[in-house]
Amino acid sequence: MTPVVWSVLGLIALLLIGVPFWVSMGLGTVAMLVGTQALPLTLVGEALFEGVDSFALIAIPLFVLTGDAMVRTGLGEKLLNFAEASFGSWRSGFGSSTVMGCGLFACISGSDAADAAAVGRLTMDRLVERGYPKPYACALVASGACTGILIPPSIAYIIIGLVLGVSASTLFLAAFVPGVLVLLAVMLTNAVINRIQGYEKAQGRFDFQRWLHALWDAKFALAIPVIILGGIYSGVFTPTESAAIAVSVAVGTGLVQKRLTLADCPAMLGTSARVCGVVIPIIAVALLFSQALTVLDVPQQFVAWVMGFGTGRTAVVLLFLAIFAVAGMFMETGPNILVFGPLLWPLGQAVGMNQIHFCVFMITTLGMGFITPPFGLNLFVMSGLTRVPVASIAARALPFALVMLGVSALIGFVPAISLFAVGP
Repeated sequence: MTPVVWSVLGLIALLLIGVPFWVSMGLGTVAMLVGTQALPLTLVGEALFEGVDSFALIAIPLFVLTGDAMVRTGLGEKLLNFAEASFGSWRSGFGSSTVMGCGLFACISGSDAADAAAVGRLTMDRLVERGYPKPYACALVASGACTGILIPPSIAYIIIGLVLGVSASTLFLAAFVPGVLVLLAVMLTNAVINRIQGYEKAQGRFDFQRWLHALWDAKFALAIPVIILGGIYSGVFTPTESAAIAVSVAVGTGLVQKRLTLADCPAMLGTSARVCGVVIPIIAVALLFSQALTVLDVPQQFVAWVMGFGTGRTAVVLLFLAIFAVAGMFMETGPNILVFGPLLWPLGQAVGMNQIHFCVFMITTLGMGFITPPFGLNLFVMSGLTRVPVASIAARALPFALVMLGVSALIGFVPAISLFAVGP
């Protein structure tokens, strides 16, 4: 076997015995470089630094910081109250409000796990009171929180934009409708299941006065996603600048309303630093790994091998759908992007896929992995919050996973869903 194959097998073996991903990939990459002499080892340090020396990556800790500030200041709860005032009169009112709350929080945090933890803490007791079994309520929040990386701003889109050389602002614009489509699919699935099982019934007619009161009460909370998305889509701010302004608004609002003190800031900064401490080393070593594969011509060889079977665009889309769905079951979105993005994009390019379409299709499909075992990060987050077994939550999340898979397939076969806002 070639040094590349031995290196990849060694990487997989390290992962299987529990070695952290960035360590496994780093050792596998060094072994590959030593075995193939593709790049001098003296360049490894420089390559690692250059991989993370990006202005766009500053947005990651800022979005995490914004989400933390939203929870600590109570602004996140005001978003959920507004969602309930908007949808509470539906037959599946509070369930739909919870999913919508996940979507609103996704417009701020950019992270699935943060979305699930924040919304789960605020809604679980109320969902159970409304008649939802706790395992199903956990599955509902976990599924709605999948939009954390699907609805902009999104850490995943920042990473894939960095890897494939696409503007994060362009990806945010392209991803908004597909992300909302997933959100609506989860809401519709809950409505159907609720009608079949009779978990929750309407609480009354829509109250316009209550809605106006909730809207006014949530004005500062709603202003933050408007600032983030409005600034990005209008071209006034870059994603990083937009994140910085959002942090300022969230923290400033909390200080003025006395829901936040300066003493809370170190803990908030610590949370953001811990997230970066996990994400940044993975990005650094994975970009080095991708660079080594490119120098060794591995993506082009893979394209030639697949195309040798006479594979057309339809087969490639189905292949991508299967790869992304299965990969999401075993690895977090970031590593999947960094490993499969550079490897599979040349194949997509060979069959005429648009690069932006490829990015949106990939992220949407990988998003399903947050509710599919054995990885299923959102399942573990909700289990940790409620002590409900992961297996019970996963079983209730199956209908949502299947619906999300269907939406991903639709996005894969209909490029216009992700391209109409940015052009072909």
